[in-house]
Amino acid sequence: MSDPKGFLTTPRSLPTRRPVDVRIHDWKEVYEDQEFESLQQQAGRCMDCGIPFCHQGCPLGNLIPEWNDLIWRGDKTEAIARLHATNNFPEFTGRLCPAPCESACVVAINADAVTIKQVELRTIEEAFASGKVLPLAPDRLTGKTIAVIGSGPAGLAAAQQLTRAGHTVAVYERASKIGGLMRYGIPEFKMEKSILDRRLVQMEQEGTRFRAGVDVGAELTGHQLRTRYDAVVLAVGSTQARDLPVPGRDLNGIFQAMQYLPWGNKQALGEIDEPPINVTGKHVVILGGGDTGA
Repeated sequence: MSDPKGFLTTPRSLPTRRPVDVRIHDWKEVYEDQEFESLQQQAGRCMDCGIPFCHQGCPLGNLIPEWNDLIWRGDKTEAIARLHATNNFPEFTGRLCPAPCESACVVAINADAVTIKQVELRTIEEAFASGKVLPLAPDRLTGKTIAVIGSGPAGLAAAQQLTRAGHTVAVYERASKIGGLMRYGIPEFKMEKSILDRRLVQMEQEGTRFRAGVDVGAELTGHQLRTRYDAVVLAVGSTQARDLPVPGRDLNGIFQAMQYLPWGNKQALGEIDEPPINVTGKHVVILGGGDTGA
């Protein structure tokens, strides 16, 4: 890598949180932006480890050592190209991914892992800010039509790739707005909806069409889809919650996370005044300590 001693001389550093007395007045994200110079120093901690286990730890197979090196060198244009080579939406994963790449980081054996997730996030945000994220419309169309059912991250990624390949793609979503889990399951403080909308604009400019408020299977049958389209992609996500077969499970006041989170998001978006599940002033026990529980 560019700085062979970076992991020895530069301590791990993350962006600071916005003050609590400011955060309690809005639904915006928790962390402040990180200066690019600080980001370069953090990217420079990526060592020449020979076998990049971060690359293997990433479910997408992101080219992590490559874009860390490019950011350290200040080559933002090539860094975003490497990032987009394996990831349609780095701005989503840079905020929401639990970062198994950092758990696999070789530096983490004897020191603090490289801030891979933060480098990814700031790289894509720098690219958006500087106008380097542009629509990539196909040069010519194949004449094939494809329906994508579900507008979560899987559906959107499939739609973007298929559109760029030259197919005519329509994305169907039963909710009133496009985005699936990212719009109605992820709270605003984890990822502001403007981040999602920004990417949807790019996809529309590339030629992807969106059909929100359509309940496929009820309003539109599978037979109708197969008649209208050459192919159908099912990306409906998991809507069946995990349950606990324990005594008292049938008592009142017990809810699954996805019974509450969509209503909370709709309230934050101004779509409703108050969610039907309101526990203001009550004691609440949350089972599960992951991002959903948090």
